[in-house]
Amino acid sequence: MSGSMKTSSSTPKRGPLVIKLGGAAVEARKELDDLYGAIVHLHRTVPHGVVLVHGGGAAVDQHLKRLGLVSVRHDGIRITPTDQIEEIVGVLAGRVNKRLVGRLQRHGAEAVGLCLGDGLVAQISRVTCLPIDAGRVGQVTGGNPRLITTLLTGGFLPVLASIGFDVEGQPLNVNADAAAAGVSRLLNASRLVFLTDTPGVLDQHGTTIATLGPGDIEAKIQSGDIRDGMIAKVRSAALASTAAAIPVTISSWHEADALRNLTRGDLVGTRILPVNDPEPATAPDAVTIAHTTTVPKA
Repeated sequence: MSGSMKTSSSTPKRGPLVIKLGGAAVEARKELDDLYGAIVHLHRTVPHGVVLVHGGGAAVDQHLKRLGLVSVRHDGIRITPTDQIEEIVGVLAGRVNKRLVGRLQRHGAEAVGLCLGDGLVAQISRVTCLPIDAGRVGQVTGGNPRLITTLLTGGFLPVLASIGFDVEGQPLNVNADAAAAGVSRLLNASRLVFLTDTPGVLDQHGTTIATLGPGDIEAKIQSGDIRDGMIAKVRSAALASTAAAIPVTISSWHEADALRNLTRGDLVGTRILPVNDPEPATAPDAVTIAHTTTVPKA
């Protein structure tokens, strides 16, 4: 899901911290209470605040199963038939989004629930590059972050569901990893943090891969080192890294305090390098993708 992206000329030189929340972190309740406190703390302390982008695949799967509908994925991308898109919109932009807004507000944040298509934040086109028909699956191709920057200036914490609209105003489901990468490019984010279940990019022996260059990723996919949902995640990370001209770190954390450590630029986990960058950077403004350990679903 590559392609050029047109952005607004009003984008600040360095924007907010973008956090992508997915996996068990979306479904868990009390177990990750400290995480929401850490996110709110970061929103109040980092320059330009925090933007939260979320998925909710497990919640969608459970809802579709109750309706007797089958969930199908291709390389981590959810195939979205026309007869499922309205149900997916309802879960992601409705129940999951408002649950996260409520949790953040409980910790004192002025959280605002939105989706990618609100305020024309993100222009979304239908994905056509997959070898199969993915249905109502979209990709971020441009947009105007004015609504988000206006909210951030006012101290609000935007919470974005990965749902957008095509040129006809019809909904499209966007992979949340790709959505977070697209939002980070639109906002020229200072950092990008992915919070999911897995400990990072592992080889076939379960060892963390320290560094991935642009030429390594597809080879690792072909070898099976990178597989399933990690495929879309790593590809999105590589696109965001190259667009921002800074490395991306995929790392595991076990406590909320580790999120603060990662955003200070600690060298942990797997570092994905942008094109034409032969060395891992140590600057604290590197885009960071962190991963939670798996917790029980609520």
